[in-house]
Amino acid sequence: MYIGIDVGGTSTNAVLLNEGLVRASATVPSSEDIITSLLDALDRIMKGVPAELIERVVFSTTLITNLIAEKKYDPVGLILIPGPGLSHVHYKYNTDTFIISGAMDYRGREIIPLNDNEIEKAINNLNARGYKKVAVVGKFSVRNNKHEKTVASKLASLHPDWHVELGHQVAGQLNFPRRVVSTMLACATKDKYSFFVDSVQAALSRRGIEGAVYILKADGGTMPLNKVSGVPIETIFSGPAASTLGVQALIPPGETAVVVDIGGTTTDLALILSGQPLLSARGAPVYDNLTQVRALAVKSVAVGGDSLVERVGKEILVYSERLGPAFCLGGPMPTPTDALRVLGLTRLGSPKKATEAMEMLGQPLGMSPSEVAQKIINMVIDVIVQEIEAMFIQWEQEPAYRVWEVLQKRKERPDMVVGVGGGAAGFITQIAARIGANPVIPPYSPVANAIGAAVAIPTIQINLRADTEQGYYTIEQEGYQGKIEKDPFTEEDALLLADEWLKKRAEKYGLGNAVEKTEYTRRDVFTMVRNWITTGRIYDISVQTPRGIIGHIGARGGFK
Repeated sequence: MYIGIDVGGTSTNAVLLNEGLVRASATVPSSEDIITSLLDALDRIMKGVPAELIERVVFSTTLITNLIAEKKYDPVGLILIPGPGLSHVHYKYNTDTFIISGAMDYRGREIIPLNDNEIEKAINNLNARGYKKVAVVGKFSVRNNKHEKTVASKLASLHPDWHVELGHQVAGQLNFPRRVVSTMLACATKDKYSFFVDSVQAALSRRGIEGAVYILKADGGTMPLNKVSGVPIETIFSGPAASTLGVQALIPPGETAVVVDIGGTTTDLALILSGQPLLSARGAPVYDNLTQVRALAVKSVAVGGDSLVERVGKEILVYSERLGPAFCLGGPMPTPTDALRVLGLTRLGSPKKATEAMEMLGQPLGMSPSEVAQKIINMVIDVIVQEIEAMFIQWEQEPAYRVWEVLQKRKERPDMVVGVGGGAAGFITQIAARIGANPVIPPYSPVANAIGAAVAIPTIQINLRADTEQGYYTIEQEGYQGKIEKDPFTEEDALLLADEWLKKRAEKYGLGNAVEKTEYTRRDVFTMVRNWITTGRIYDISVQTPRGIIGHIGARGGFK
């Protein structure tokens, strides 16, 4: 039996799958004490089921997504070591940023030493401005992390209580701007993520569940839970990925659809083309920046059923912030869920309290509760539809989308919108009408994200870097450096070596059967030339076991 659990900002959803069917599902309120929510959800879906029958538990969460979407994290200061090249005016990250001297070249050789005075001055300035979280990123630190470690050592000696994150530990690929963003967000969210991991482990231990435990990544793959505490940003779009896989498992194979998951805090958008979720070729976007996180082409919009609604002067505004549940459910302020209740589009909460919430907003403006409610619903729909249209522009630029268009032999957009999540029933019909599509709400739509987590195929990844001139290779995930024994060492040899390490790692985690088919997510070759003669090559290879779902819900016998 498989369990899938999605921990959201508003609700925690859980499902128990057995032989391709949903045996039990539950939705419980998410509390600050995550353990309480998890235990409540587990107890509801495991009635009469011995813990030893649980083979696997997969988690997804929007906790990190919500933190970033609502910008509810402690500020992070930046110390950057970009070296020569791009003008420093381009390094704008909406936080205090200090650029210090020092540089490594592309091979990892020091070409400009650090300046101790500049380091100390940057740290003192960060301290004066109240920072206790700092991200340190050097341009070629993945090739030589000496400068980053030196700055971290100085930070630790002066402020041992500060949280410091280093670029080479967060993002293993080159692309300095994306590594800066990735490291900054990892620093901002690590505390919260560690709390989440600890809570999950404690809850499973208390219920005696000893099956394999994974967390869903942004690309729809999974990682062992206890191996990702250092890289919370890998889960930045875990929640949206879960919704997407859930819809993939709930609709017939081969279908094409826009996925709209309307939760309490955010609304997640994704696209499924001919049965396969669309993967972003550029990495997960955050605000106006790209990260190095490999992700499905999804977007989290900071509006949901619990978004704060206020009257400001003669205007009614829907904010991206969530202060708690809807007013009709005992919350502090009016929300879109109250509007849905007044219009009869949901049965959640007290109708009397929902009407009271609308009267609070509408009476000073001479509007009836139903008029206010309709205005709020229209505003939410406007936001979501605008974001879908904006996402289509991005989706249509993805290579996989263009290939799909060619295969369709005509230029067209999907005509199906699949709504899932707690707010789908109230919004999806109008959203679909606005974009000229047909609305679909599949069975189990309120817990589609938990289903997506449960059906996700476990994946394992290896990043290999081989330098033939220096004669060694490294395996990032294992912290291993070994000698290249073969001469000449070709790209094909590098791929085979990466495959060997992937098999070793898969066997270590009990996933030996998963390496029958592998997916190369990165194949970069850099030729080194000296005096017009090729002196060696650098191979950067990333390979992982295939992503996907183990089967479709209802396909009895398709999976355990």
